[in-house]
Amino acid sequence: MSSASDLESNQSLYAKRKAVYPKAVDGFFRRLKWAIMVVTLAIYYVTPWLRWDRGAYAPDQAVLVDLAHRRFYMFSIEIWPHEFYYVAGLLVMAGIGLFLVTSAVGRAWCGYACPQTVWTDLFQHVERWIDGDRNAQIRLDKAPWGVEKIAKRLFKWAVWLLIAVTTGGAWIFYFADAPTLAREFLMGDAPAVAYSTVGVLTATTFIFGGFMREQVCIYMCPWPRIQTAMLDEKSMIVTYKDWRGEPRTRGLKKTADTGTKTGDCIDCFQCVSVCPTGIDIREGPQIGCITCALCIDACDTVMAQIGKPRGLIDYCTLDDAAVEKAGGKAQPHLKTIFRPRTLVYLGIWSSIGFAMLFALGARTRLDLNVQHDRNPVYVQLSDGAVRNNYTVKVRNMEARPRDVVLKIGGLPGAVAWTADGERDGATDTGRGTAPADSVQKVRLFVAAPQKGPARSEFLISAHAASGKEKGDEDEVVFERPATEEAE
Repeated sequence: MSSASDLESNQSLYAKRKAVYPKAVDGFFRRLKWAIMVVTLAIYYVTPWLRWDRGAYAPDQAVLVDLAHRRFYMFSIEIWPHEFYYVAGLLVMAGIGLFLVTSAVGRAWCGYACPQTVWTDLFQHVERWIDGDRNAQIRLDKAPWGVEKIAKRLFKWAVWLLIAVTTGGAWIFYFADAPTLAREFLMGDAPAVAYSTVGVLTATTFIFGGFMREQVCIYMCPWPRIQTAMLDEKSMIVTYKDWRGEPRTRGLKKTADTGTKTGDCIDCFQCVSVCPTGIDIREGPQIGCITCALCIDACDTVMAQIGKPRGLIDYCTLDDAAVEKAGGKAQPHLKTIFRPRTLVYLGIWSSIGFAMLFALGARTRLDLNVQHDRNPVYVQLSDGAVRNNYTVKVRNMEARPRDVVLKIGGLPGAVAWTADGERDGATDTGRGTAPADSVQKVRLFVAAPQKGPARSEFLISAHAASGKEKGDEDEVVFERPATEEAE
């Protein structure tokens, strides 16, 4: 039972943050991070400026989320609001893709492609360019405030702020024509929501990438907890092979002279120095590890310098670690990656992708929706025929106007005409024009002989007047007054 003095202690519930100064390193994984950073940043900043000719009736921006007209454009693909299931499919694919990556190579998403990681890495490179590498940064932080320190801080923050502003600015260009919005933004004529969005994204990028960094990954982001739950004994993670590295030593020559048996780890702390989250991988798997593998590059460099084989820190599964510790040989990495679990994820992911591609290729660009007017339900004409009125909504999802033919079928003796036509000379077809990339309402009148069932089901179809494009059809009801013959 705790004493009163224990309860009244001033121990903090939170550990004080230790500043992290990642050291520059070279190696395969560092070059891989460079490549992914360049590609992802290029995609983010350049994509809104790409043009794609869709004709005179549609925007020419390659990727555009047109909120005003409720459209999503991606090169030759156009998604309408009623086709939101395509967006849902992409989100499902993204989720399963993360499951696949995590199952195979652990938190590789966090270490290489996560926006927080990418922008933090960019900010750290700017910091090294201005302040110097790890040791120089430590000395500068401990130094008293002077002209040099203030100048470097202001210059560094200015560059960070410029990157943050361009980050927020690039985001809004996905929601409007980029050149037009850029001109309006600089002239002060852009909507208020554009300025507020840029302000919020600038602040978050500046603070998260410049100051909070690993705190976002360790404490704010829920994804590490989710990913940890998805790992198993066959997931490849960055592992310190303690059975090879222990016991550690710092004096190679002294150890050699005394004949003391030691492990390969010389306790140089290079793996800790290069870590962007400041953890010690030698303490085992931990939530602070984002699997960037920079510690592997650092350790391999040291092992080469002291004449030891690489791989003291390496990608390894828990199962392979147990095998190697017992003196066996681990299975190849490719065999580990392409195991049943990852193949199942890959199969599901691929199936969803192929299904969406098939649906995109097979979808019609002309949709039809018919509503039966209920007031009145029917009209008795002077010649005894019965007329029903319908509101036909024709959705033209192409970037060009199209003449549409409306045709009725399954209703004997019936004729149809639109509000622009006349009953005289009417046949079983009617015509209307659907504007480009819009929904057109057409008033359709259908007249049929009085004799017949009180309720008859028939079809109204729509297809383009020219071309062989697929059309659409809708089943509706034709109503007549009840007659003795019908009964």
